[in-house]
Amino acid sequence: MSGVDVITFGCRLNTYESEVMKAQAEKAGLNNAILVNTCAVTGEAVRQARQAIRRARRDNPHARIIVTGCAAQTEKETFAEMAEVDAVLGNEEKLASASYRSLPDFGVSAEEKLRVNDIMSVKATAPQMVRHIDGHVRAFIQVQNGCDHRCTFCIIPYGRGNSRSVPMGAVVDQARKLADSGCREIVLTGVDATSYGGDLPGVPTLGLLAKTLLKQTPEIRRLRLSSIDSIEADAHLMDLIADEPRFMPHLHLSLQHGDDMILKRMKRRHSRADALRFIEDVRRLRPEMSFGADMIAGFPTETEEMFGNAVRLAEEADIAHLHVFPYSPRPGTPAARMPQLDRSLVKERAARLRATGHRLHQSHLDGMVGSRQWLLVENNGLAHTENFALVAAPGLRPGELVPATITGHNGKHLDMQLTAAAAA
Repeated sequence: MSGVDVITFGCRLNTYESEVMKAQAEKAGLNNAILVNTCAVTGEAVRQARQAIRRARRDNPHARIIVTGCAAQTEKETFAEMAEVDAVLGNEEKLASASYRSLPDFGVSAEEKLRVNDIMSVKATAPQMVRHIDGHVRAFIQVQNGCDHRCTFCIIPYGRGNSRSVPMGAVVDQARKLADSGCREIVLTGVDATSYGGDLPGVPTLGLLAKTLLKQTPEIRRLRLSSIDSIEADAHLMDLIADEPRFMPHLHLSLQHGDDMILKRMKRRHSRADALRFIEDVRRLRPEMSFGADMIAGFPTETEEMFGNAVRLAEEADIAHLHVFPYSPRPGTPAARMPQLDRSLVKERAARLRATGHRLHQSHLDGMVGSRQWLLVENNGLAHTENFALVAAPGLRPGELVPATITGHNGKHLDMQLTAAAAA
């Protein structure tokens, strides 16, 4: 191989940062290299990263393999000890071209491979300008990094550090550059995006940032948020939901569970009633709003009744896009020291919760048949509606915004018929 390839695991923020990494590595003159951007959210994610590293070495015996990301930050020795790995960079180091210019030579010791600082010492997040993201007609803008909360199951604060925000002006500048390059849709992303602004002068909020971005970049036709914590939703955000047609009617919520006792043991800051109240308030303002959510099955001490409360919350909230994670103990977290459930029971409950999510998704697709939707065409013959449902769109040009009538679905994506000429 030649050039720089990137293997990405995990969240949308990692997808964004992989583009930054690739640009910085190429700027530094790195060649014949594979960057592995890891995720630490579950033990399975770490296992998959290790497997991918071994496969990359088999397929590219002479390439330089650099491992970074959250798992590299939290388990640096694990990756440094792998014979297949040439260097390990921390989450801060991976975004700087200097890191790639100062990589160690082949054959060094595990200790010499490491370029990982104390992430808790990082106090600011520099804006990273990305003109586009390969393979995507939508673009992500990082507005925040890190997390000040300490949910008992989560290792991510130790991989990302404390919460820090990108100044509002830098975010708007990034949006303008993306608009100039033809981008129609932007997703604001962060580790804990709704905590945006708490460390900035004047303490702006995520909602105010989104309002400002839309006002100052009228060329952007669609704006979305990545996963949000509903308990931190601000008044500006609720205004956008009610009054701004360019703010897309889809929110992905960090719910995690539906039982109040488990939520307390997770050290979440919302109750079951808080979550349902937020969803009800949003739907009152924007009836077409659809919701996605992250939920964990098999958390320590979870009884069958508690699990049933999680299932019922998904049903009562009518979650159209349910992302289910079987609980995975992460060393160093409080939940890993709690009484654990049998792994077979964890997997069985995760499967049952996924089945609920599948049923809710089918119902969501059923309800869209016959509706008229604006579609943003992707690069792979698919498109997304404003409420983030997937639509088959063969033969259409990526980046087009087209009106269509939904005619049916195959259980995975919607079928459509164009109802007018493509929009400019």
